[in-house]
Amino acid sequence: MLPMNGLRVLSAEPRWGTMISIRKYLDADQAAALEAPKPPRVPGMGRDRLSLCLEAYCGTLAAIGHAGVDACPALGNSLETTLATIAVLLAKAPSDEAITSAGESAATEVREWGRSTARHYAQKAADVKEILLAMTSAAESVSNRDQRCAQRFNEVTANLRSIASLEDISQIRSSIERSASHLKDSIDRMHAEGKAVLDRLQSQVATFEARLAEAEQVASSDALTRLRSRLWIETQIEQRIAATTLFCLALLDLDGFKTVNDEHGHVVGDDVLKQFAAELKSACRSTDLVARWGGDEFLVLLDGPLVHARAQMERVAKWVCGSYTVERDRGPLVLRVRASVGLVEFRAPETMTQLLDRADAAMYANKPVGSNGDARRRF
Repeated sequence: MLPMNGLRVLSAEPRWGTMISIRKYLDADQAAALEAPKPPRVPGMGRDRLSLCLEAYCGTLAAIGHAGVDACPALGNSLETTLATIAVLLAKAPSDEAITSAGESAATEVREWGRSTARHYAQKAADVKEILLAMTSAAESVSNRDQRCAQRFNEVTANLRSIASLEDISQIRSSIERSASHLKDSIDRMHAEGKAVLDRLQSQVATFEARLAEAEQVASSDALTRLRSRLWIETQIEQRIAATTLFCLALLDLDGFKTVNDEHGHVVGDDVLKQFAAELKSACRSTDLVARWGGDEFLVLLDGPLVHARAQMERVAKWVCGSYTVERDRGPLVLRVRASVGLVEFRAPETMTQLLDRADAAMYANKPVGSNGDARRRF
């Protein structure tokens, strides 16, 4: 989801445990209002302070959720979703009790997320430590083997040198045979030990590679939709910008999705997002990179010029827009889903932020107009 009201997180390590409560500021405003007469309300001069504080508070919750996704994609999506739910409930009923409950819930959620994230990265660090220990153990085994073989070779060399002092041919022959036998035994033993060490190391490395690959997959995936994460797609965009590669970016936003959450609940909304993501993934080509940008927004990165990307996204838009059925205890619910698409081509030397801003503007230009809900499709 694009940052609310343009707000961005400036600190990578906010002090979660000291979540600021806005109640004391509201209480102070109320006390001051009792001591001084209220100025007359002038139309168009701005909203009351309560509305502004609530908007800023909800924006902060959204920013914290985005930061959680960036800091730990494997666990950040649940934090983002929970904080978004708290913001929605707070906006619906901004009472004293609701504000207090929202602050407590947000603080608890962030603390739990912090603990879970710490455990997550501690486990990853333990995996890396195991790899290093395995490699160290293998190196030690090779060193010990080489020392034993070197000692054996020294013994063989000494035996060969002793032959020079022998005069009896039979003794020379016997000494050479023993030396050759010892040499062959040493070589065979070195080969067997080396193969055993190599096989053990390869097995351990393969296990750790699989575990790390799984962790990377989880970290680069969105927890709800299983598409690629926002952080992952941003990395892909940055790589193409650095290489000045020709590519296009499509931003899709579900029209009226907030109404789905408000009227049917977030469980239904999440189901719609998962179904939409699956359809979007299946409609795109294998070369297209598909990710969830946040909330009800999705990104598709298409390599190549705008003319080819436009034809592709027109086909995708027709495929993903339509009826979606959500199964519920009280019966299936059929929802009509539409998406607005903003498609832009990268123009060097613009930055990723500038590119995304253009995609966002193009998407809003294609938002539905009129009562029939049709969109101006100009991508």
